[in-house]
Amino acid sequence: MPNLTARVGFYQFAPEFGAVSANLSKVVTALSGVDADIIVLPELAFTGYYFQNREELATLAETPEASATIAALIQLCRDNNFHLVTGFAEKAEDKIFNSALLINSEGIIQTYRKLHLFNTESEYFDPGDKPLQICNINGMKVGLMVCYDWAFPEVARTLALQGADLICHPSNLVLPWCQQAMLTRCMENGIFAITTNRTGSDIRLRGTLNFTGQSQIAGPKGVLVHQSSTEEEALYIANIDLAQARDKNVTPLSDLFSDRRPAFYSRLKYK
Repeated sequence: MPNLTARVGFYQFAPEFGAVSANLSKVVTALSGVDADIIVLPELAFTGYYFQNREELATLAETPEASATIAALIQLCRDNNFHLVTGFAEKAEDKIFNSALLINSEGIIQTYRKLHLFNTESEYFDPGDKPLQICNINGMKVGLMVCYDWAFPEVARTLALQGADLICHPSNLVLPWCQQAMLTRCMENGIFAITTNRTGSDIRLRGTLNFTGQSQIAGPKGVLVHQSSTEEEALYIANIDLAQARDKNVTPLSDLFSDRRPAFYSRLKYK
């Protein structure tokens, strides 16, 4: 197999709730001058996460094509010749989605809307309505998922079956076992994944959410390439060998994909 490598990474930080401009400034400062092919930011990286209600969310959500935040991120990609994946509160007509956007120097090249809403999210976000799909970035096949999607193996498997080498996974994780689950997603699909979590807390009238940090890059066979700390801001870039994600052999006689028996999985269509 060809030795095709990519420089990929994450920026973990603590967004301040509602402070879109300040959060954007922090990201631009941290990522300026970074040498990478793709960098992943947390879920809802600019607005914060724990909304009081849909009305509050509506004051912070933006239409990406008219967003000064997105325009600044496009310029950041242009200045540094990299791609970004960021969580984003996406306004689309009368709906608001918890989205992940894949951005390059030309604009938004893919939008994914979170399929599996977590806890109170269903009170103010609309469920995702776009199919899972991959995007080709300089020969690297990339898929997107958001936070709680980790709990549904079908998401990672669908992207892997489309040929994903890497899954970019913006997150605001609050449970202690989510990062470990992503090692399993990588093991069972033979892929890389970047889970970018946030740190800090959203302290709101309805309560406090504490985020677990520990952003990570995981690889085929469930290998942990790197994991950040629970609390500290962290920027990390690694070289990954995409050939590892394209070799689905478990042993010379066992293959993760060709050994599948879909005819016996039909009950997955039903509750």
